[in-house]
Amino acid sequence: MATEGGGKEMNEIKTQFTTREGLYKLLPHSEYSRPNRVPFNSQGSNPVRVSFVNLNDQSGNGDRLCFNVGRELYFYIYKGVRKAADLSKPIDKRIYKGTQPTCHDFNHLTATAESVSLLVGFSAGQVQLIDPIKKETSKLFNEERLIDKSRVTCVKWVPGSESLFLVAHSSGNMYLYNVEHTCGTTAPHYQLLKQGESFAVHTCKSKSTRNPLLKWTVGEGALNEFAFSPDGKFLACVSQDGFLRVFNFDSVELHGTMKSYFGGLLCVCWSPDGKYIVTGGEDDLVTVWSFVDCRVIARGHGHKSWVSVVAFDPYTTSVEEGDPMEFSGSDEDFQDLLHFGRDRANSTQSRLSKRNSTDSRPVSVTYRFGSVGQDTQLCLWDLTEDILFPHQPLSRARTHTNVMNATSPPAGSNGNSVTTPGNSVLPPLPRSNSLPHSAVSNAGSKSSVMDGAIASGVSKFATLSLHDRKERHHEKDHKRNHSMGHISSKSSDKLNLVTKTKTDPAKTLGTPLCPRMEDVPLLEPLICKKIAHERLTVLIFLEDCIVTACQEGFICTWGRPGKVVSFNP
Repeated sequence: MATEGGGKEMNEIKTQFTTREGLYKLLPHSEYSRPNRVPFNSQGSNPVRVSFVNLNDQSGNGDRLCFNVGRELYFYIYKGVRKAADLSKPIDKRIYKGTQPTCHDFNHLTATAESVSLLVGFSAGQVQLIDPIKKETSKLFNEERLIDKSRVTCVKWVPGSESLFLVAHSSGNMYLYNVEHTCGTTAPHYQLLKQGESFAVHTCKSKSTRNPLLKWTVGEGALNEFAFSPDGKFLACVSQDGFLRVFNFDSVELHGTMKSYFGGLLCVCWSPDGKYIVTGGEDDLVTVWSFVDCRVIARGHGHKSWVSVVAFDPYTTSVEEGDPMEFSGSDEDFQDLLHFGRDRANSTQSRLSKRNSTDSRPVSVTYRFGSVGQDTQLCLWDLTEDILFPHQPLSRARTHTNVMNATSPPAGSNGNSVTTPGNSVLPPLPRSNSLPHSAVSNAGSKSSVMDGAIASGVSKFATLSLHDRKERHHEKDHKRNHSMGHISSKSSDKLNLVTKTKTDPAKTLGTPLCPRMEDVPLLEPLICKKIAHERLTVLIFLEDCIVTACQEGFICTWGRPGKVVSFNP
């Protein structure tokens, strides 16, 4: 949180920062907020959230943004780095009584210049479908709160669907809805469809099809956020019980789990190729989890308080040639990385494809992701080859031994080395982050078959698999616990790596579910900058800028290197 002393505090807040690819600069004229720009009194209010959509109109200025501040909801033309924001003319503005907006999501599949479908979740549990262009309110779901009375924590359209959407609540439940169906006038009755460790899925028993189509009960405590994989096949959920759970969405099967170091997990995101998941939460850490191997591969420490948002930057990737002797991993792996998103073509795809070399020299990829937190800091991180393939021999000499723990990283340092505590410091690999990467759109491959199958009989949902996975990953042999407790980080606590009996949550530490700090590489942030007075709640990477927002209700645009142009108000 902000420190005392206004003058000193103002000096601490950064308006620009430099990375290897150049200078990122805050654009004051591109700040979106309430029209009067008066800071919002954020005490006790739900987090400010921002949603973007592109209407693909002919003007070349098709970006729109929606954000919530307290009881208010705004819908603006977003001009980004091109022109100054015009706060006097919101396309749509709504003020709600008795409840507050908590989250929202645009349907990118159906958006046009004349119409856009926006879902809005509320603190009292309802979900509203509105069209802010036509200024219409078409439907209200869970209106009588018969389905769930708790706060909506996350709402998203199912990728590739015009009518299905998923809603998570602080009750720990998720519900699948179809916009074409009603919710009914009585509380729904459920029938068990599938049950597994720490989760259960029910269908709605009814003579006629009604919402919700499915009810997911996941873990214990609030379900704080979920995210669909880039291909729409998998669903990653993070809960207040400290667990990441990854499901096959079509077959409703649990793919893998992870436990936070301590406390709840608050945020989750997928890498653009779907191979890695990053989470953040109340342990002040960012944790990188391998989807293929179902294991933690790194943790990052740079925040001084809870991490509220994590996001990958699909436009800043590093592709480099290397000495074949230093190559880790297979050529096929890296070709997959180079071509991720290729079936979701967009304007930046061609730039990456030009980089494909014709000779036999190997290439490697560095993933960039960012995080923001309640400490008002923005951190940027690089996930590099020495972390992704730690068991492959490197020809570089190891320099010196350095043991680090979670409480003493050089916070805010600009070091780019990756430390494996207890072993050695690997020298930083040469990286250049100048190449933009293809963005990942949600033009998923889910067909209308899904809608039809659910409408005709949701009981078939368990066997409906539109995407049969060729590879099957072995179930990890460890016990999954569902609640958190005090976890000691003393190195003298020797716990079994495999726990076969039900134990207290502290004993997840030292298992594959939750490795010790010294058992996985510890990432240092590339940059760690204080950029706001109030806690940060939004981090979105766009092609020419980064968008952040704080709980005061200010949505800020940071121009990428070389992307800032002179404003034409």
